[in-house]
Amino acid sequence: MTRRLIQLFAGLVLYGLSIALIVRADLGLDPWDVLNQGVFEQFAKPAGINFGLVVNLIGMAVLLLWIPLRQKPGIGTVANVLVIGTVANVGLGWIPSDLGLPLRAGLLIAGIVLNGVASGAYIGAGLGPGPRDGLMTGIVARTGWPVKWVRTAIELAVIAVGWLLGGSVGVGTVLYALAIGPLVHVFLPLFTVRPKTAD
Repeated sequence: MTRRLIQLFAGLVLYGLSIALIVRADLGLDPWDVLNQGVFEQFAKPAGINFGLVVNLIGMAVLLLWIPLRQKPGIGTVANVLVIGTVANVGLGWIPSDLGLPLRAGLLIAGIVLNGVASGAYIGAGLGPGPRDGLMTGIVARTGWPVKWVRTAIELAVIAVGWLLGGSVGVGTVLYALAIGPLVHVFLPLFTVRPKTAD
């Protein structure tokens, strides 16, 4: 359990940092951060609420959608809601926003790869899915619809809403969509904690 907790929180911290890198790259965000940024620009920024808190609050809102789906959160689910946005906000404070295109491209690639590593780490800890993953698996469990259709529909919906609110859609959005599946496919088996078997 100790290893799983350390891996969980390390993964969540890295995930938050990966968000900060992708945001500072300013070349297009992953689907949920398109929504986060749109909400931030329209509602939170004028009210003096930081981007990281928006990430956490939207995570909490998504968690409420688990109730009719009868999904049960784990330690990792709650930690996800509290840690990722907080770390992302710290990272945004560290990383300058006036970088040239080559450095921004480097931030984008580093952010996407780090996101894949972080996803493998926190999911592999097996202490509960994040709010967004749980929403997807809950809908699949309740409807029987294929995972790929449900995930695609959710992500297209959040991109559309986020874009209409002013979220950043660009080459980074496309690159993230193409790369994240293969990256998680590589890193998840490396980090998955398997129960010990008796000799």
